[in-house]
Amino acid sequence: MSLARSYTLSLLGLTAHKILVEADISASLPSFLLVGLPDASLSESPARVRAACKNSGLEFPPRKITVNLSPASVPKFGSSFDLAIAMSVLAASGFIDREKLESTAHIGELALDGSLRSVRGVIPMVLGARDEGFKTVVVPASNASEARLVSGVDILACGHLTEVARYHGADIQALVATPSDSFEVSVPESSTDCFSDIKGQKQAVQAALVAAAGGHHLSLIGSPGCGKTMIAQRLPTILPALSESQAMELAAIRSVSTGIVQQSLDFSPPFVAPHHSASIAALVGGGSGVPKPGIITRANSGVLFLDEAPEFNPNALDALRQPLESGEIQIARANYLVRYPAKVQLVLAANPCPCAKPFSPSLSSTSCECTERTKQRYLGRISGPLMDRIDIQLRMHPVRADLAFGDDGKQATSEQLREKVTDARARASHRLKQTPWLTNSQVPGAYLRKAFKTGDEGERLRQALVRGAISMRGYDKCLRLAWTLADLEARSRPTADNYAMAVWLRGAEVSAGASR
Repeated sequence: MSLARSYTLSLLGLTAHKILVEADISASLPSFLLVGLPDASLSESPARVRAACKNSGLEFPPRKITVNLSPASVPKFGSSFDLAIAMSVLAASGFIDREKLESTAHIGELALDGSLRSVRGVIPMVLGARDEGFKTVVVPASNASEARLVSGVDILACGHLTEVARYHGADIQALVATPSDSFEVSVPESSTDCFSDIKGQKQAVQAALVAAAGGHHLSLIGSPGCGKTMIAQRLPTILPALSESQAMELAAIRSVSTGIVQQSLDFSPPFVAPHHSASIAALVGGGSGVPKPGIITRANSGVLFLDEAPEFNPNALDALRQPLESGEIQIARANYLVRYPAKVQLVLAANPCPCAKPFSPSLSSTSCECTERTKQRYLGRISGPLMDRIDIQLRMHPVRADLAFGDDGKQATSEQLREKVTDARARASHRLKQTPWLTNSQVPGAYLRKAFKTGDEGERLRQALVRGAISMRGYDKCLRLAWTLADLEARSRPTADNYAMAVWLRGAEVSAGASR
């Protein structure tokens, strides 16, 4: 009778749990029993491990083998446990040394010939192994580049089971692995989109600047061709680069959701624009087995753009309400809860009516024949509670021809706007340095009302609340907007004009080319 153990990790969302893999070999009829709450794909692991060991020339004992995955209460999914199971069985049979197994985590799927196949979620698993104190993590060679993005732990990349066995002291010749299909992705090139391309929408550009500086949500409602999509697509170009922790979190999300091997960290804020046919599960996450990250999670630390928002399923839109407040998605199952980050800037774009007929600025008329009730019903597909969570709500008109074709050279470039955003965020970060928040949009209204009380300059904002023009949530969002405007103007406190502008941004109508 012999007993040995190795270690691996199990993912629930982006959280990696240390799993102890115990193997017991007893003198009984040959069998392979796997216990510890495995899923269907993991339950097939004994067949893969047995065939891989046999085809690699490694001794596999003809005895009863029992493998336990502990703690048994943690759900376990996928084929990334194969390598750890093989190591524990080989150690229990005395074929490899057990000394290094205590300080090494093993991640990888086994092919029947012993080759190591790539798996999803390597980055969060390596991060979890480092946090658990492991000195070395063994990963498939095809996952080596993304595993090495994590610092503070040694990565041993192997292509075949025999390479891992030799590392643990087995006297065996390393075999050459069969090439596996692996897809790699590099950092995308910088976008060529620039805010200087936008003509005649000076106030809308200013609103986008405010949204970027404070991390505020934005809605754009206007007739087709007025520039809604152009503004949304260019918003990431004026956002600051991601921090290292944000880039690593984004890499972990992509590792779990796509399984595509990443060569380097991407510090560009993501921009995700799903089609309006996206389901609830597609937007917020879900699926069979371990719930997969949704679109809102893949846009984490960046921009989520919902074009033609009224065309989305209203239930799918309403599913965004809670994560927009908390910055996190919680997907519950009977035995566990999965959490994914969802810190996004939401941008909604919509036509004012279903027919979306063009509007003539010169004639101040439109060929639209939709009744007011039809228009209200159409925009009403975006629920009031969701709209109340949108900080900046703009009505946009088409650009006049003289503004569209004129070029006075005064349009600000994305680089110039990004400098303003960076400076404004630095001032907000300095003011909030004793708090867990980085941008004005993250600060709770209760904290703002207590720590930064408004004086007489906020009277117009208070009157808007008294009249019922804004809700209490809207009041708090106007406070945040006012502080963002003050940061852009390098002021220590918001002025009366800042509060008035904040109220205006919550629902005023933007006329192309006009000045406030």
